[in-house]
Amino acid sequence: MKKKIRIANAGGYWGDDLSAMKRQLIGGKLDYITSDFLAEITMSILQRQRKQNADLGYAVDFLHQLEECLPLICKKKVRIICNAGGINPRGLGRKIIDLARKQGYDIKVGIVYGDDITDSLYELTAVGEKFGNMETGEQFLDVRSRITTANIYLGAEPVVKALDEGCQIVVTGRVTDTGITLAPMIHEFGWSMDDWNKMASGIVAGHIIECGAQGSGGNITDWEDVASFHNIGYPIIEMEPSGDFVVTKHPGTGGLISEKSIKEQLVYEMGDPAEYISPDGIARFDSLTLKEDGPDRVRISGVTGRPEPESLKVSMSYEDGWKASGMILVSGPETTKKAEIIADIFWKKLNYKYEQTRTEVIGSGSIRPLGLATKETNEVLLRFSVLDNDYDKVRRFGMALSTLILSGPAGMAVTTGGRPKPKQVIAYWPALIHRTRVTARVLCLSTDGDENFQEINFPIRMGRFSDDNNAKPVSRKPVKFSGAKKEVKLRTLCYARSGDKGDTCNIGVLARSPQIYDWIIDYLTSARLKKFFGEKVGGNIERFRLDNLEGLNFLLHETLGGGGTRSLMIDPQGKTLAQALLEMKVKAPGEIIPQKSKK
Repeated sequence: MKKKIRIANAGGYWGDDLSAMKRQLIGGKLDYITSDFLAEITMSILQRQRKQNADLGYAVDFLHQLEECLPLICKKKVRIICNAGGINPRGLGRKIIDLARKQGYDIKVGIVYGDDITDSLYELTAVGEKFGNMETGEQFLDVRSRITTANIYLGAEPVVKALDEGCQIVVTGRVTDTGITLAPMIHEFGWSMDDWNKMASGIVAGHIIECGAQGSGGNITDWEDVASFHNIGYPIIEMEPSGDFVVTKHPGTGGLISEKSIKEQLVYEMGDPAEYISPDGIARFDSLTLKEDGPDRVRISGVTGRPEPESLKVSMSYEDGWKASGMILVSGPETTKKAEIIADIFWKKLNYKYEQTRTEVIGSGSIRPLGLATKETNEVLLRFSVLDNDYDKVRRFGMALSTLILSGPAGMAVTTGGRPKPKQVIAYWPALIHRTRVTARVLCLSTDGDENFQEINFPIRMGRFSDDNNAKPVSRKPVKFSGAKKEVKLRTLCYARSGDKGDTCNIGVLARSPQIYDWIIDYLTSARLKKFFGEKVGGNIERFRLDNLEGLNFLLHETLGGGGTRSLMIDPQGKTLAQALLEMKVKAPGEIIPQKSKK
């Protein structure tokens, strides 16, 4: 057994830097490289592509990476795992075999599929699967006829089977971001799939590197701590058989691996930190210990977990009307006042009732809570958006926008490439399916023509679990602060990151010191955030403590305009909300304010 394995990431989404894989390969020794290509909307895009061309349905960018990198992959004997297969992993796998033959390499490619149940929904509902919307509680039968894709989130197990068969490259359909990272650990160390602590450790490691460079300094609050964003190093996991691991990156690269950068990534898109659910088990983010282990090295240990869920998540998409957005540049003095007048002119001129409309004055603080608006500027972008099931009404919106230019205040210019055209809304429908109804399939292809096929069922495992795995929050005694209070921005005391979970935005807030954490436990309440964000948050706000990370996680429900592609917001993923929260003015005890404070 190896003392450790090095697993690198080379992409966090479809559209990420295609040079990352080559940079990882030449940067130093690695055992594996993983890449994540699939978001919920990606599956719908791939479905449309395959309808036009049956040979497509996968992320062609991955093939472009392999054309350049296959010689290095074979020379260095690095194994590649990615979910670029989308809705056609078998098509991608055969293309890779063709590419290897063309370049003269003898390799074995593993193909994981079985996640696509789009054509089985009627049969599955007939035998009892409800597929109710996990977020809204809506009934599935209301949208079943409009479903365009339905893919089960598979876990690490079928990927492990492909690795056990000796596959150097493994491509999958809808396997979780964490599953493609966990699989090499199970394969190399012989971990049992019901050793929940080890499964949880691999899940945490996968979560840290799944977003590419965001786990190695990208999007960090204290961005000035990063010496350079050029040639940014993508993250690498050094996993040990015990389940303890180090996060690092290749030497000489840009970016930053630090306690702060890793903590921020840990809270990204987090729900309840005690229940990070994956097909391979439930990881407790409130159990781990984190400390810096040298320059650009952070060690994580003590992760605990619980048994895998009885049901697996299904990511579905369905057709849900049409939307369009267009922008006008407004310049000169009193731009905000002009923008209000122009908006009034436009909506009265259009004279249609839409299911949803939105007006945003970008540059005046429109994406921020009330009270954080910027001072008057001499230029803003006035953005209009509509959503409706009537295609013709949305089309008329685009026609009306350009008529404003010659019939309003001076200083306007159209910034879009012609009239905004209707785009079909593909909405997200998260549901559950009992794991005993799931069958994953693994097809292994060799350049010499050999083929091997296996089917994998998903039994319910309950072994190796005890109450010892249930981490308890660290006991902290209430602290009284006696010093004089001083008004500062929250960013002086904390750093933060936000992300989307459907129509819910999560904001993880991390204290800059243990004393600050003792204070924000009482001060930074859900009610205070609700008051701060005001009408930006339509639902309630939940709060979770992370005593081990000295942080708080907030879930802001009904905040993202429906979420994903349905939202008309310019920031439908809530990426900017953490930075907005850090602008909150607070009166904090003087003794906890850092002497070298962040402005």
